[in-house]
Amino acid sequence: MEKVTYSNIHKEGKQIMESINWIHVHNEEMLLQYDSNFIQFKTMPTISEFEQAEEYLKVFHQKTGQKHLKFIFPENQKFTKELQEHIVSKCYYDVGFTELYAINPREFPVLSPIEDILIQKVTEENFEDYLQLEYNQDLKYGIDYAKGKTEVYRKNFSNPHFLQIIAYYKGKGAGALEVILGYKTVEIDGIFVIDEYQRKGIAARMQKMVMDLFPDKTIILLADGEDTPKEMYKKQNYQKQGFQYEALKEKFDVL
Repeated sequence: MEKVTYSNIHKEGKQIMESINWIHVHNEEMLLQYDSNFIQFKTMPTISEFEQAEEYLKVFHQKTGQKHLKFIFPENQKFTKELQEHIVSKCYYDVGFTELYAINPREFPVLSPIEDILIQKVTEENFEDYLQLEYNQDLKYGIDYAKGKTEVYRKNFSNPHFLQIIAYYKGKGAGALEVILGYKTVEIDGIFVIDEYQRKGIAARMQKMVMDLFPDKTIILLADGEDTPKEMYKKQNYQKQGFQYEALKEKFDVL
């Protein structure tokens, strides 16, 4: 299996600024998307360095009308006690972490077909079904966000580096994911199954299609470090490759 790091994970947005110890990624087409508008530290900052980066991002986001602040910290490094207390207790950020998983497709469990479940690549014929599923999923972040993401999905549909997959259960749209094609890796992104169809094996069979389509690639994905899906990935023989801490404030005080 190919050795992977967080550098293999696709990030929407462009690097628009770089300092000695951080880079600024910005996505002018999706200002509401936290995951494509952030500062990523190259090295674990001191409290002073964090405050300087925070001040820069506040000024920038105030100019662009963005209300959030997000910071990503170096891969496989934990906060110092002092920095974490500063970020959480003094600056009131929500702190969490992601975990990076990878698998050789041949290690994924063998699954028998289920008559009620149909997994398909997204084509012109089922694209509107896919868009509606994603739109409904994204509505929890607001109408403007959901509309913006629809345009992203449209662009990705025409991008040869992306593949979209949809799942049906008894003929009804039940879940979806996107696949991002790299040189030696394939990333599964945004996998979901709507609530009423969960625990039926749908997510596993969407993943199995990816495994079957790309048997010679290393399949990678990110999991919320504090969420339950990562336990499913472990049972499916994914191997943890690393972790990364993040800090998010959804609304900051105007300067």
